[in-house]
Amino acid sequence: MFAQCRDAAELTALADHLTEHGLVLEMLAGPLPGIYDPTGPGKVLFGFFAAMAETERENIRESTLEGLETAARKGKYGGQPPVITDDMLHTVLRRRSGGESVEQIQPDLIIPTGKRKGQNPSVASIYRALAEHEKTRVYPEAVETAHADFAALQQRDRSPV
Repeated sequence: MFAQCRDAAELTALADHLTEHGLVLEMLAGPLPGIYDPTGPGKVLFGFFAAMAETERENIRESTLEGLETAARKGKYGGQPPVITDDMLHTVLRRRSGGESVEQIQPDLIIPTGKRKGQNPSVASIYRALAEHEKTRVYPEAVETAHADFAALQQRDRSPV
């Protein structure tokens, strides 16, 4: 439940709210496991651990962003490879222009990489790829602008404040 908290203040507020409603909190792990005492030294200790957890979470986030930035500079991007490759999309477009339906084409497509390698893509994945292709074809400037805006937002989020 506490994993939903984004920072020490939110965690402390949630703990206070729960104890006000008669719930007893217990620290299950860490250097001082036991019942959380919401008064005096217990509150200070809880606040200290919450702040340490927030600091650790922020360090992990910064390291992750640095790793992603380094990978991006090398031309590598995270995430799963796309299920529908450009070759598959061209096959679908060609066969649809010949009158075949997506449902007829789908069993002949094989995912080349990733955890679903060797399986057929879902019909929904094919339709999503077709919709994305159509957007790119109809609104190329909008798609380029959206990509540029997204890159600028990522750069802004990574820059030191």
